[in-house]
Amino acid sequence: MTNQQTYAIIVAGGSGSRMLSVLPKQFLLLNGTPVLMHTLLAFHHCASKPHIILVLPAHFHTYWAQLCITHNFTIPHQLVNGGETRFHSVKNGLDTIPGNADSLIAVHDAVRPLISCEIIDESYHYAAKHGNAVTAVKSRDSVRQLKNETTVALNRDEIYLIQTPQTFQSAQLKSAYQQPYATKFTDDAGVVEETGVKINLIAGDYKNIKITFPEDIAVAELFLKKRIEEF
Repeated sequence: MTNQQTYAIIVAGGSGSRMLSVLPKQFLLLNGTPVLMHTLLAFHHCASKPHIILVLPAHFHTYWAQLCITHNFTIPHQLVNGGETRFHSVKNGLDTIPGNADSLIAVHDAVRPLISCEIIDESYHYAAKHGNAVTAVKSRDSVRQLKNETTVALNRDEIYLIQTPQTFQSAQLKSAYQQPYATKFTDDAGVVEETGVKINLIAGDYKNIKITFPEDIAVAELFLKKRIEEF
């Protein structure tokens, strides 16, 4: 394992004009515990022991504090205000990390609670050697692309579905986030790639699902149950 300082920026939603009328996904219960807590626990239990930075919309900070009391959640983490978009939220998290630090920074979706320690630790190890490590899995489905009202088949062996964590040497990530925001930036790999840096993919896990729809909770609970049984 690398001797460099490690950080994990957990992105839990933007703010701006999107005032949510229902409970955000990161607070939904997964086996009786909020999704977000499962995510933070995953990073806390890893050998890399990153300093955890939770980026959360300011209007949910009090609610999160209450949840931590209710669930006796004492995992150390630094709370940072979310931004208008994911880009701005990550930038807010980055601004809390010393600029002169020779460190490794992983960015992870709050609603991917099933991430394994093996993948987290490998992402830091690979990024330390190669600059960055972006978690991905090969597409299992046939893929077609719509172009000018006509669809064309793509070679699925060349198609990867991008996950998180996405891990970078600190100088690489901080430099990339100095550029202006663009709507095409949907993840950190895209932001870094825009500066001319080559992006490296590492193997992800099909179980590392992103909680997006109600049925995803049921699927995640099954995966968690199986993981506990294996231990």
